[in-house]
Amino acid sequence: MKAERLFCDTALAERIERAETQLIAKGSEAAQRRTTDTGGFVLPVAGGVASFAEHDSPLNKVAGLGFGGVPSAATLEEIERAFAANGAPVQIELAHLADPAIGVLLTERGYRLVSFENVLGLALDGEIEPVAPPGVEVRPSGEDEFEPWLDVVVEGVAHPDTQGVPSHEEFPREVVTRAMRDLTAAGVMRYIALRDGIIAGGAGYRIAEGVAQLTGAATAPEHRRRGIQTALFSARLAAAASAGCDVAVVTTQPGSKSQQNAQRRGFDLLYTRAILVKRP
Repeated sequence: MKAERLFCDTALAERIERAETQLIAKGSEAAQRRTTDTGGFVLPVAGGVASFAEHDSPLNKVAGLGFGGVPSAATLEEIERAFAANGAPVQIELAHLADPAIGVLLTERGYRLVSFENVLGLALDGEIEPVAPPGVEVRPSGEDEFEPWLDVVVEGVAHPDTQGVPSHEEFPREVVTRAMRDLTAAGVMRYIALRDGIIAGGAGYRIAEGVAQLTGAATAPEHRRRGIQTALFSARLAAAASAGCDVAVVTTQPGSKSQQNAQRRGFDLLYTRAILVKRP
């Protein structure tokens, strides 16, 4: 256990949100390189980014808003028109440490609160020894393992834990598959977990500005409750610490098994993002 809890001020929140902005932008740009008929775009907005990757993609959102000033009405109108041209709603993820004036502005423009997500963090201030239960091996995933890694991650996402507040979104399996390919092209590094030699789980992480973003982890349903998630956490934290990161972050649904696992690893709840949506 940690001796000291991680405190999140606005400077740390801004750094984390900036890393998130970069990830979404790079993933969306990868989607646009993959196909030219998505109507995709990446637009800067007040320190954040408005992204449309393809229809129904989890990368369709406004991320990182709130630490670069209050967006103008003209900027929001441009973004709303761009999403509407694709028949998509505008989804804004707004950290509760962001400028409060933005929430007022969005409410006045007809945005509705639909959900929340939590951002948790862990200070990385020394060498971390990876741990895994007997029979479980976690290691970086080789290029020849990309498809098996992708299969287990997508399968895990398709069968989420039911603990906590359910997500307000569901994505088609083929869309999740393409989004994971795009995020890998955006710099997400892959880890694979084997249990008794069988692929049991997979995870990813990305480094930006000293922040290690744990971009998701999934365990095949038949291998759950066997310590796979703990081992995937441990391996990525050890790698991030060795790479010089000073903080690791993970985003979870409130009250979820993922949040519980993170807090058991010593992560602190740093801030919450409000999910606000305006439909065309």
